[in-house]
Amino acid sequence: MQMHFAAKDGMLHGVIDVAGENRMSTPEMDKAHSLVTRARQGARVMSTASSAQKNAALLRIRELLDENKADLLEANAKDLAAGEEHGLGAAMLDRLKLSDSRLQSLKDALADIANAPDPVGAVSGLQTRPSGIQVGRMQVPLGVIMMIYESRPNVTVDAAALCLKAGNAIILRGGKEAKHSNAALAALVQQALRENDLDDGAAVLVDTPDRNVLYALLKQSGIDLAIPRGGTSLIDAVNEHARVPVLQHYQGICHVVVDAAADLDMAERIVVNAKTQRPGVCNAMEGLVVDAAVADAFIPRITTALKDKGVRMYGCERTRALADDVEAATPEHFDTEFLDLACAIQVVDDYDAALAFVAAHGTQHTETIVTNDHTRAMHFTRAVDASCVMVNASTRFNDGGELGLGAELGISTTKLHAYGPMGLDELCTKKFVVLGHGEVRG
Repeated sequence: MQMHFAAKDGMLHGVIDVAGENRMSTPEMDKAHSLVTRARQGARVMSTASSAQKNAALLRIRELLDENKADLLEANAKDLAAGEEHGLGAAMLDRLKLSDSRLQSLKDALADIANAPDPVGAVSGLQTRPSGIQVGRMQVPLGVIMMIYESRPNVTVDAAALCLKAGNAIILRGGKEAKHSNAALAALVQQALRENDLDDGAAVLVDTPDRNVLYALLKQSGIDLAIPRGGTSLIDAVNEHARVPVLQHYQGICHVVVDAAADLDMAERIVVNAKTQRPGVCNAMEGLVVDAAVADAFIPRITTALKDKGVRMYGCERTRALADDVEAATPEHFDTEFLDLACAIQVVDDYDAALAFVAAHGTQHTETIVTNDHTRAMHFTRAVDASCVMVNASTRFNDGGELGLGAELGISTTKLHAYGPMGLDELCTKKFVVLGHGEVRG
């Protein structure tokens, strides 16, 4: 049963549905409700799908990427042309681009996910209680996951593949800058589902950039988890409007700390790689922190190396006293995710000052220390609050594939229920399972 009510001025109509949920009957809310209803049906099918059926669908997506490569690249070319027309920067255009190598990476990820163990149904911790019952915990899908992302169309396939393998349905809401690419890729995912007798509602693409539809979706109780993956403004908007659980893939203001006990050759290799190997991604270095004990030796060489790679540098006064071509840093520079060939540099008095600086300016994403002091390195891993803490390695290794998880849905910078790269296990939860033999409670 539904109860309707309307304001006298003919404004919005309220609806109380059979679940007792109050929602506003507007075109946006109606569309959101329809999308979620479709996804929940898909989730029910996926939750009991066999491993063989899910894997066959993933491998079919892989084949379809090859069969439709020309159409995919044509759709992507439309998005790139529109992006250039609207003034997207080089780093953002790079995130938007599909290429032969990136399509191959998608195919590799699909094969890896298909070959990975199915996380659904595994029972752990089985024990017999004094009453005679056996109690365990079974890994089960989360349900309906909404992925909200910008720029990178490969997320459409990566996110769908991971969610489907974990028995979930996914609602995909990409950015308008990738609308042609996302639509083409989502259509292939749905085709593969249908061809394997699975409900194509398990992968629903939101086909409108209207943010009111996004906000309406975030008020639907049928969504079990929303994951925003993008800039600060997107994540803040999702947090403001959501009535469903939100797991943030927040900005990556990642630091490399060059300790007083650092090997400076190693430090240079790590810093250059962390900043320049792919500057437009969330695990690229944005801040360099250098201990004053090695600043005289390290700042001139690292700023020269970064300048040779085309990096714009913003430094504190101590940094600028040691190097040319470094612009004066403002406080805002140290809290900026540049996503470009740019970084901020700070010289600190000692190790404790470095820890304090990272705590003040980091975003709980990735932090690295370069040091040959084992005690200090181990302390850094315990003291720094980030989803991935590294010793003598580039920040670029905070990635599902590099950490052994296979493809990832994103890197969570919140702690409930996942922290760090989200692979298949992180797309499940656990429920209690009790096996009895006729026991009753006295």
